[in-house]
Formats: sequence, structure tokens, C-alpha cells
Amino acid sequence: RIHRLYSYSYKYSSYFLTMSDTIHIGIVEDNLLFREGLKAIMKNWPKINVTFEAAEGYTVVDSLSYQTVRPDVMIVDLSLPANKGTDYSGLHLTKDLLNHFPDIKIIILSVHMDENFIIELIENGAHSFLVKDCNPDELYNAILGVYSYGSYINDRALKALQNNLNKKKRTNVQVNLEITKREIEILQLVCEQLTAEEIAEKLFIPICCNVAPSSFPNSTPMPALPRYFKA
Repeated sequence: RIHRLYSYSYKYSSYFLTMSDTIHIGIVEDNLLFREGLKAIMKNWPKINVTFEAAEGYTVVDSLSYQTVRPDVMIVDLSLPANKGTDYSGLHLTKDLLNHFPDIKIIILSVHMDENFIIELIENGAHSFLVKDCNPDELYNAILGVYSYGSYINDRALKALQNNLNKKKRTNVQVNLEITKREIEILQLVCEQLTAEEIAEKLFIPICCNVAPSSFPNSTPMPALPRYFKA
């Protein structure tokens, strides 16, 4: 279920959580300054507790297997260091988390705003996508959204989903018409702007006007033109 939470101050949003709720957060971000900045901001948020952090993605799954308290929500940078020359991005980590720890909700942070990135991440299991320069309030709202409802889709992600859906509708349109060889011949002549009489003459098709078919028992009637052509 996709749930959209509109921007509001986090001071008034804690009603989403019960008194016993504490959301455990994991941060996967290779930039130390940015990671420390996120932790400093989250210290001031009610019922938010950072319990896991990593500077690269390829060690996360193994590290989590030893965690007593695993994150409820993982904040993941899209661009992460490679693993011995092999790419391992936030997308790779999203797939691995989905396979090994499907209960963990994933928020992707990225400097990229390309709609194709957003669609690919959501299709592969990300529960939310935010740009890195978003307002801290929106990040808090996203944490509440994915924790409480399973997803947080802001206007940027919603627009990407709508555009992708419209694109699929356009590309998936298929015309299933069973056209005989004779009808194809007629269509070709129609495209040449020939009249019905001229088509009949070229294809040796008799035209019977106001005469019952039984008057010409051995004749071959002219095939009906497809519905989208006017005679």
C-alpha cells in the first residue's frame, strides 16, 4: 500500500507512534561528514534511535546477521564504494536486504533526481526515495511513513511512477487483427486511393449492387473492408 504523507513539522507527527514505539535506524553512507550530520539531526527526533551504521554496502548483510537489534528502517546512499572493483551501489544493497531481511524498510538518499533511477529503485524494493538536499522534516516524515505504512511516496516519486505507467500504457498497446491475404491486397489498393470499382476490376471481384447473392451462385463476394476504413 502506498501512503503519501505531506510535509508537516516532526514536532506534531509523533502521534503516529505509541508510547512504547522506538524506531531503530540504520545508516549506510560512505561520506563520514554526512553520516555524522544525519546522526546529529536524528538525536533531536522523538523515538528515533540510530543503532547501526556502515560506510559501505557490501558488508551490511553480514554485519546485520550479528546484530541483536536490527534496524526497522535503513537509510541508504545510492552511491556506495565498490567491493574490490565490483560495483555495489544502494540498489545492490536494496536487493540483498530484501532477500535477507525483508522486514527492514529502505529509504534511498541520492543526489540523482532522474526518474529512471527512482523507478528502478522502487521496482526493486526501495520503500522511499529522497534527494540528499531534502528538508530534514521530510526525512522524518519518510521514516514514519515507511515504518507505519510500508512506504513513503513524495511528489517527485509519484510523478516518476505516473510517467512510467503512462509510458508502459503507450508501449504495451497491441493491435490484434486477423487480416486475410485478400484483405491486405484490398488495403494496399485503398491506400493508393482507388475507388471500390477500380479495386474490384484489379482484383477481378464482381460488385453486386441491389442484387441478391443467389443471382450469382458462382461469384466470389468482395471481402468486407476492416471496420476502421470507410468505403
